[in-house]
Amino acid sequence: MNKCERVFTYFDKNRDGKLTPSELHHCIGPIASELSLEAVQLVVAPLLSSEDGVLGLDEFECLMESVSEEEKMEDLKKTFRMYEMEGVECITPRSLKRMLSKMGESRSVDKCVEMIDKYDLNGDGMLNFDEFKIMMLS
Repeated sequence: MNKCERVFTYFDKNRDGKLTPSELHHCIGPIASELSLEAVQLVVAPLLSSEDGVLGLDEFECLMESVSEEEKMEDLKKTFRMYEMEGVECITPRSLKRMLSKMGESRSVDKCVEMIDKYDLNGDGMLNFDEFKIMMLS
């Protein structure tokens, strides 16, 4: 049983192999108290393959994958912001050097230029978010 199946089984209180929006809301409510039942229904509606308004395991896995992708993107954005400095929404050789130093890895500005050049697709000498994303996901 994979992780999604275990979570699905835990959420499926009546063990019918389906999750109603109410069951889902009940289980995630303690960690997302601001999320209303109506909001849960709106999130799951596009995933439903049947007319009965409930999620099967396949739809639940799709929901979990989409949440995971959103979380990954948000984490990447937060990480990218850590490297930014000088009021520029890009990673410069100086900002890369500063961040690497904070992490205990000393690099020269020239070495940072080399590191950036590998993923600098537009040739401006800096990494924008899209270039950073390619670097982190490759």
